[in-house]
Amino acid sequence: MSRRVIFQPAIALALLAAGCAVGPDYQGAKPVTPGAFGETTRQNQAGVASRAQSTAPDPRWWRAFNSPQLDSLIERAIAGNLSLQQTVLRIAGAREQITQAGGAFFPAVNGNLRATRQQLGLKGELKSHDVYGQLDDVDPQIAGALGPLTQPINLYQGSFDAQWEIDLWGRVRRQVEAAQAQQQAAIEQRNDALVSLEAEVARAWLQLRGAQSIINTLNAQIASAQQTLELTESRQRGGLSPQLDVENARAQLGNLQAQLPQYQAQARQAMNGLAVLLGKPPGALDSELQNVQPLPKLPEIVPVGVPSTLARRRPDVREAEANLHAATAQIGVSVAQLFPSLSLTGQFGLRNSEADYLTDWSSHFYSFGPQLSIPIFQGGRLVSSVKVARAEQGAAVLQYRQTVLTALSDVENALVSYRTDQQREAGLNNTIEALQTAFDLANDSYRKGIATFLDVLDAQRQLAQAEEQRAQARVQSSLDLVALYKALGGGWEPYQNVRLPDYAVFGEAPRG
Repeated sequence: MSRRVIFQPAIALALLAAGCAVGPDYQGAKPVTPGAFGETTRQNQAGVASRAQSTAPDPRWWRAFNSPQLDSLIERAIAGNLSLQQTVLRIAGAREQITQAGGAFFPAVNGNLRATRQQLGLKGELKSHDVYGQLDDVDPQIAGALGPLTQPINLYQGSFDAQWEIDLWGRVRRQVEAAQAQQQAAIEQRNDALVSLEAEVARAWLQLRGAQSIINTLNAQIASAQQTLELTESRQRGGLSPQLDVENARAQLGNLQAQLPQYQAQARQAMNGLAVLLGKPPGALDSELQNVQPLPKLPEIVPVGVPSTLARRRPDVREAEANLHAATAQIGVSVAQLFPSLSLTGQFGLRNSEADYLTDWSSHFYSFGPQLSIPIFQGGRLVSSVKVARAEQGAAVLQYRQTVLTALSDVENALVSYRTDQQREAGLNNTIEALQTAFDLANDSYRKGIATFLDVLDAQRQLAQAEEQRAQARVQSSLDLVALYKALGGGWEPYQNVRLPDYAVFGEAPRG
């Protein structure tokens, strides 16, 4: 049979395989979402100071707090956070998996060098067929010439082996497609970590400024309580107030002073947390952060977009879609295993029992030709692998839908918290106005001897509690806004091309 006859079917099958890929082609997911977030309408009706609006959110949402320091902290965290760098390395690993999968498109070539000592057992084979007896009858010298051939020999061989499996049914193409989708999932994991990092930095910074704000409020209350104590002591020395009033005033002052340490601890912990988020040891940012700054005002308008764009913006939704794409491609990989596989194999080398003769062309050998492998019976394993792949794809579909629902729920819940905490702060503003008036009246009446000191202490206690609650509500409203921006999934868009560290490019582990 000529070489042309051997290779014509292989060439025809290779051309046929060029446009054939079994398994379903992935179609982009189309989530079902409402036309608008329901809570945006309720916020407008509630009359809160900061309202949500269905316009596209700013990718750098933290700029709404108008703090250059916060802007700088977030930029430095993106550059130095160690957890974020881990996700970047995972992208590098996923990229190499694409290279590994695509390598199956090319032939595999191996070089071999071998030196062996062999005893072929030829003498016993000749004896079993009485060759020596027959040769002795013909010519004893011929029988003697067989002696060297029956002895152990050294065999030297150098060769090249090549094998190329033609991608008849698109198995390799589906593997590359799955690897590319898995790389996209790794990118979305990085994006999700980026969004979380930005939110954590903003939260820690707001908690720091909130703790400082509450400390200032408590200090003002302590100053007021100190004045009240001095007043009662003066009246007690003049015989106008009993010692009981002095002790009650001193207890009120001590109670307010006892609340300071917990907020001082919160401020210290927030500074340490910010340092770690930036990839620095605790305390590294103390000189920068210890100066007191006011809690930033909330923006009048908070753009939240519409639900239909949420699926394209939230990294976890995008990751779920990438996983769905990979699961769909894996069906094609498993289906391709049901069909015959065609490989082109070849071998060329030099072989001789004498090393000096390896360079002699007469010592060469070769073999080449197509190899067709047909799966006939595998005990149901191949069919089961297809069913498993389809089940995993079905699970990925459900996971994607669940992730979309979770994203919608996160946004709606964040909007609810943002609205209700603002309403709570507005209610406390009215309460504080009334309590301040009540305290002033009680204090004035006490000075005139009309009211008892218990009335003054009670009014002062209620006013202090309300002011502390309002300060906490302001902090919580700011944290709610951060939670809302995180739920919207923005913040990764300006940083899509984060540079890989050198150790990610060369595959080396970072050195501590």
